Amino acid sequence: MAGHSHWSKIKRAKGANDAKRGKIWSKIAKKIMIAAKGGGDPRDNLSLRYVIDEAKQALMPKDTIEKAIKKGTGELGGANYENITYEGYAPGGVALLIEALTNNRSRTAPELRSIFEKGGGNLANSGAVAFQFTKQGIITIKSDAVEEDALLELALEAGAEDVKNEGEVFEVITSPTTYLKVKEAIEMAKIPIEASEITNLPNNTIAVEGEIAQRLLKLIDALEDNDDIQTVSHNAEIPESVIV
Repeated sequence: MAGHSHWSKIKRAKGANDAKRGKIWSKIAKKIMIAAKGGGDPRDNLSLRYVIDEAKQALMPKDTIEKAIKKGTGELGGANYENITYEGYAPGGVALLIEALTNNRSRTAPELRSIFEKGGGNLANSGAVAFQFTKQGIITIKSDAVEEDALLELALEAGAEDVKNEGEVFEVITSPTTYLKVKEAIEMAKIPIEASEITNLPNNTIAVEGEIAQRLLKLIDALEDNDDIQTVSHNAEIPESVIV
């Protein structure tokens, strides 16, 4: 995984079994409920639009999406979830920024602390690692789907900040505010998008290898397996051979 490349993560997610996919859908449903509090019409609620796009990428059934929206708007009863960000360190001094949606803080924090302890890391105080990340949009496109120069020209004209060549894929980097405009420009050009999201990207990375890299991935998997955890961002540069 060169730098912050998400391609290996995407490949692993696509190979998820049904049980894993069901957990992913459950997590996205929570995000839809939170976003829908700002209104149930994605044309007027960009946050909801982003999450619906994510749900479609995960092949989430339409009726499940609609049900989550209705829970968020209050049409159907639903738990009251809140956004919480946790910060911590993994083996090798890798910084972790974790976004959670929970209806019980008293449950989530101890569970995360236990996962960190078992994985050889530790939770940190608020602000300890957050400054090492920047919220950005990332749009992933297979490198054989478009010429690099053509994609670069299109993306930058639409407002993208950068286009990175990661070998198998191009990663178009945007600010959160231009993410949707750039994504729509790429779609209008009939260029197939492999994945897209707004996430926390590291400002700098540190290299980890061997046993440290394996322990890091094991910790990240354990965190992502927790029902309350939405995303786990890190600043590690991990060899492709360790990830696959």
